[in-house]
Amino acid sequence: MRHFRPLRWLLLALLAFAIPVSSHAQIVITVGFAPPVLPIYVQPICPQPNLMWTPGYWAYGEGDYFWVPGAWVPAPYGGALWTPPYWAWNNGQFGFNQGYWGPHVGYYGGVNYGFGFGGIGFAGGMWQGGVFSYNTAIVNVNTTVIHTTYINRTIVEQNTIVNVNHVAYNGGPGGVQHTASPAELVAVHESHVAPTAFQTQHIAAAKADKTSYAKANGGHPKTLAVAKPLAEEKHAAPPELKAAAPVAPKAQPKAAAPKAEAKTEPKAEPKAEPRTEARTEPKAAPKAAPKAEPKPEPRPEAKNAPKPEPKAAPKPAAKPETVAASHPAPAPKAEPKPAAHPAPATKAEPRQEPKPESKPKPEPEPK
Repeated sequence: MRHFRPLRWLLLALLAFAIPVSSHAQIVITVGFAPPVLPIYVQPICPQPNLMWTPGYWAYGEGDYFWVPGAWVPAPYGGALWTPPYWAWNNGQFGFNQGYWGPHVGYYGGVNYGFGFGGIGFAGGMWQGGVFSYNTAIVNVNTTVIHTTYINRTIVEQNTIVNVNHVAYNGGPGGVQHTASPAELVAVHESHVAPTAFQTQHIAAAKADKTSYAKANGGHPKTLAVAKPLAEEKHAAPPELKAAAPVAPKAQPKAAAPKAEAKTEPKAEPKAEPRTEARTEPKAAPKAAPKAEPKPEPRPEAKNAPKPEPKAAPKPAAKPETVAASHPAPAPKAEPKPAAHPAPATKAEPRQEPKPESKPKPEPEPK
């Protein structure tokens, strides 16, 4: 038993400082004292599209907390979102939970890191059609280069946990009291991608910098964020995004199918149109016929018009009468003359009626 006592004390000593444990692809480190408060700093401007902000945080190494500066990191795949690491109190110990990439932002203890990470989810932007749109109400971006931006202050207020004391851990005395929501629990069980190799190098550089440790800077690091983005490292998208990606292109050809049906419909319409027109044409013909019948009615008015004509007719008739008075022999010649006029005067046949009325005028001859 005496041989096992030194080993037991050795294990307890290691637990008092830091013991890396693997759990759900997250490295958990337990420390016996709380991390310093989160410092306040200005976010560097985002210089190019599709960069994700990874806020600064306190890590542990060399027996002390050191500050990992915030940085812009290229998304390892389209649709990737960053879940920051966090410290959580548990039975007098503070455990560290590593950050990760995933389709959704998971649980990070409700710690308000700022710049979109207000404690719940991420309010700094969203993916739209393979391009990341930034919420300039909370994120600082170069709008001359990045044109996919919007402003939404409501989501910032809804997803912000008030942390006046800038506490850097969850739970325990003085810590942030926020339990995981159903949406955050779902994101925890999704497929995750570990920090990229360039993020790991970024952490190693901060660990090697002696000025980044809390004992050296009193909880006020000199380098709080880096302006230059980290290098890009591509990864395959998780199954959750791969399964969702083909849905959009498949729906597009389905929507195009009705267009072909719409083209066949107008072809049937012109065939029906000439049939209706042919039916209406004979109907219009009888309507026009009665209208034409009353038009010849004014002809009786023309019968009244020839009344002045008989007045002019006796004047030329008087001339042959005078000829007949001087030459009684050629009197029968007057009969063929009226026969010469019958062709044009078919209508004038009634005009012969006034001629017997004019016969009484030659009565003076016996005198």
